[in-house]
Amino acid sequence: MSATCDFTLAELMIVAASEAWRGNGEVIASGLGVIPRLGASLAKLTHSPELLMTDSEAFLVEEPIPLGPRGDYVPRYSGYMSFERVFECVWGGRRHAMIGPTQIDRWGQTNLSCVGDYQKPRTAILGVRGLPGNSINHLNSFFVPSHNNRVFVSGEVDMVSGVGFKAERWPEGARRDLMDIHCVVSDLCVLDFNGPERAVQVRSLHPGVSFEQVQDNTGFPLLKSAQLHETVHPTREQLALIRRLDPHDYRATAIKGNPPGIRTA
Repeated sequence: MSATCDFTLAELMIVAASEAWRGNGEVIASGLGVIPRLGASLAKLTHSPELLMTDSEAFLVEEPIPLGPRGDYVPRYSGYMSFERVFECVWGGRRHAMIGPTQIDRWGQTNLSCVGDYQKPRTAILGVRGLPGNSINHLNSFFVPSHNNRVFVSGEVDMVSGVGFKAERWPEGARRDLMDIHCVVSDLCVLDFNGPERAVQVRSLHPGVSFEQVQDNTGFPLLKSAQLHETVHPTREQLALIRRLDPHDYRATAIKGNPPGIRTA
C-alpha cells in the first residue's frame, strides 16, 4: 500500500464504506446511492473479489460498472440475475445492502417513510418500500451524509420501516438469526451496534472530528469502541480505482460543499 495523499471527505467515506463488505463471502453487495455504491464496488475490486454484483438490471457482472454515461465501456457479464433470483438471495440472507435511512434510533430501527405523526406527517418520504423484508432477512449497513440529531433521533424513529434490536418489537418465536446491522458510515465517523446489549459505539472518527462532536450531533448516548481509532485514509491505489469507477465525479456532489477529507480547526 502506498502513502496517503490529498482526498475529499466523500473519498474517505467511500473507503470506509467499502470495509462494510470485508469478509462477507459470496453475497450480493448492494450500495444504494453514490457513496455506498462506490464503496461496494471498491470492496469487490480490492479486498473482497468474491462479492456478487449486478448491473442493476438483470445480470451479474465480473467487475463493477462505472457510474454515469459509459462511453465505450463494455460490461463483463457473468450470469443472469433476475428479480426472482435476487429475492431468493434476499430471503436466504445472501445479501448485504448499505442504505440511507431518514432516521435511525439507538436500537438500529430505521425510518424512510415519513417524519412526524404517521396520520398527519410533517414530511412524507418514500414509504417503507422493501425495507421490512430486507432488514429482517439479511445484513444491512447505513450511510448518513449529514450526521445530526434529526437523523439519529432521541427516541424511536417516527415510523419503523426497518427492524432493529429492540426486543419488544419482535413477536415471540420470530427468527432473528438472519438480521444484523454491520455499521453506519456518516460524515463524522463510523458507528456500529457491537456495544453491550447492542449499544451504539463509535468505531472510528474521521480526521479532525472529536468524539464530543459526534455525541453532540446524536440524539442518544454513544460509547467509545475499545478499538476506537481515526478512520483510515485512502491510499493512492484506492483513489485511482475510485476515479475509474466514478469518471464523471458524481462523488463531488454527494456531501454538501465537497469538503476535504481532513478537517481543520
